[in-house]
Amino acid sequence: MSSFLSRLTAEPAPLSWLERQACYPWLIVGLVSTGAFLGQFDATVVQLALPSLARYFDQPIHHVSWVTLSYLAAFVAFLPIFGRLCDMFGRKTLYIIGYLIFIGASALCGVVSEFWQLLAFRFLQGLGGALLGANSISILVHTVSPAQRGRALGWFAAAQAVGMSAGPVFGGVLIETLGWRWIFWLTVPFGAAAVIAGWLTLPRSTGARPERVFDWGGALLIGPALVLIVAALNHAAGRDFNLGYNLGMVAIAALLLALLVRRERRFRAPLINPALFRSPAFRSAAAAAMLGYAQVSAMFFLMSFAEARGFGESPLMAGLNLAIVPLAIGLSAPFSHAVQERLGGHRVGMAAMLLSLSAVVLLFATLGRVGHHWLFDSLAFAVFGTGLGLFIAPNNGVAIAAVPAALSGAAGALLNLMRALGTSLGVAGSAALLTLNLRMPSGTSQMSPSFDGPGMLVAVRDCLPLLGVMVVLAGLCAWLAARRVEAKIGGPLR
Repeated sequence: MSSFLSRLTAEPAPLSWLERQACYPWLIVGLVSTGAFLGQFDATVVQLALPSLARYFDQPIHHVSWVTLSYLAAFVAFLPIFGRLCDMFGRKTLYIIGYLIFIGASALCGVVSEFWQLLAFRFLQGLGGALLGANSISILVHTVSPAQRGRALGWFAAAQAVGMSAGPVFGGVLIETLGWRWIFWLTVPFGAAAVIAGWLTLPRSTGARPERVFDWGGALLIGPALVLIVAALNHAAGRDFNLGYNLGMVAIAALLLALLVRRERRFRAPLINPALFRSPAFRSAAAAAMLGYAQVSAMFFLMSFAEARGFGESPLMAGLNLAIVPLAIGLSAPFSHAVQERLGGHRVGMAAMLLSLSAVVLLFATLGRVGHHWLFDSLAFAVFGTGLGLFIAPNNGVAIAAVPAALSGAAGALLNLMRALGTSLGVAGSAALLTLNLRMPSGTSQMSPSFDGPGMLVAVRDCLPLLGVMVVLAGLCAWLAARRVEAKIGGPLR
């Protein structure tokens, strides 16, 4: 098996003249950031399309949310597995294979005729995304010098934000003019170009160890545990909600996670290195990363329904309004390193989350209560995105600085896992709460996909305190992580 995978993942050398260029490391940063762009483009364009998909397939909210969650379930289940395979057999070829799976599944999503087919191909797309996620930050960290790492992470976060910005804008245009299928087809040519560029540009992996033992037991435990957690949260919104069934799923997930922790502590080549969690600073930074991305996904999920189903905006106008959030992230993220240097590492996260919290408070005070809502919505989206743009890269830098250099690759892969898990929890949590808020007064029937108007705005507004709690917890976790790292290095983070 190992020899077959070694032959399958044999890596070609990059173009030699490119390697000699002074800008070569930044070409790699640009290529990896392209993958981040496509991943976030796909995430936000699908979020915007959920109201349209609910109507087209005649599905309630807690079902249509699985268009997002099926992708994320595959991502979180397979990311640690692919991370270990990349450590064993190298990153370049597997990264390119991830691109091929991603764009192939995207094309298939655009031709489905049944809702279950869309969920199946979204799951396949998540497999490709997991291969990309298992490699991206690790390739970046091993390519750029430590002195330039903070700046590179900032541009990586900016690329994600640009993808998030492009998703609503282009998605709105495509849904309104060509139909929802084109939101999947649009990523195919860009992904194909990235495959060719990666083949010619990415460096060969160093330190691959195909002789290492693969943790099959851990692989069988981690995927079902994470999927059950997300499924239990989403099931809480369903018409057929059963407390015993839900608690049973949570109990099984907890048992699987307990068995996973026990195995990973004893196994000599674990999927998730327990040494990462010996650092309290890394634990706090990882929790902050999860909560940060939970905020983004919850905001997009809730406000997509507020714009399209509450205010009755066209997909184009809804996309333009929602694009303000990631656009603000993209504009502020490159400056996050400079802000960190001015405020200090332990202050930047808290200050950033105070901005985001003020945006949530503004939305809660105005949504469905004032005329000319777009003025207040736009201001809130801009402030919210600015806070996140100043938060993500410094927090990722704290997480990397909290562990030894030898664990930086594992730390980067786990941060990607936290991102996907946070996105899953944000979508599932907001979908559950929104559906519960939209139940009929009798409590016996579920809202239909055609539920529109002021009731939708009230339901979305009543979900915003959940978003505020995420913001506050993210700020506290980031502050605690940075303080611990600064105490460890004996000075401020720069």
